[in-house]
Amino acid sequence: MWIYEKKLQYPVKVSKCDPRMAKLLLEQYGGADGELAAALRYLNQRYSIPDRVIGLLTDIGTEEFAHLEMIATMVYKLTKDLNVDQLKAAGLDDHYVQHGKALFYENAAGVPWTAAYIQAKGDPIADLYEDIAAEEKARATYQWLIDMTDDVDLQDGLKFLREREVIHSLRFREAVEILKEDRERQKVF
Repeated sequence: MWIYEKKLQYPVKVSKCDPRMAKLLLEQYGGADGELAAALRYLNQRYSIPDRVIGLLTDIGTEEFAHLEMIATMVYKLTKDLNVDQLKAAGLDDHYVQHGKALFYENAAGVPWTAAYIQAKGDPIADLYEDIAAEEKARATYQWLIDMTDDVDLQDGLKFLREREVIHSLRFREAVEILKEDRERQKVF
């Protein structure tokens, strides 16, 4: 179903080691409005959505996995050369005790990811409105992450991700209108 190219969707660069920022980025890795939750939400919703928009959920869900990979790369690059004292100073000591330097699906506060983050109502329009809200929340989070760093290289990657959230929101809005038109069109059998 997928062809995997061994490169990131957009280049990830960081200018410096920054464990505090890495901790904040975990919000988009394993948080309720993060990339994993979005990818799984959209790929799950495909099974109860009309054929006219199923491809959209597949495309965006797959792209969210690419974004997850970008976030993982950012976190790795921001923390790869840290020692234990630096991890403790950044508030990552709990993470380190449980996972070492491995990534783990958790939010910035250290709360593990849960399937409860995935919304699926089975009503296509309700699900698409949920998807629009998820994209807008992710966009806002990316903006706040951009505001939290002075690393222009990191900001570049975060701005790319923020703009993709805007595009996804617009595409979901288009899908809502398509489904509303289909629903309102008189059916002749």
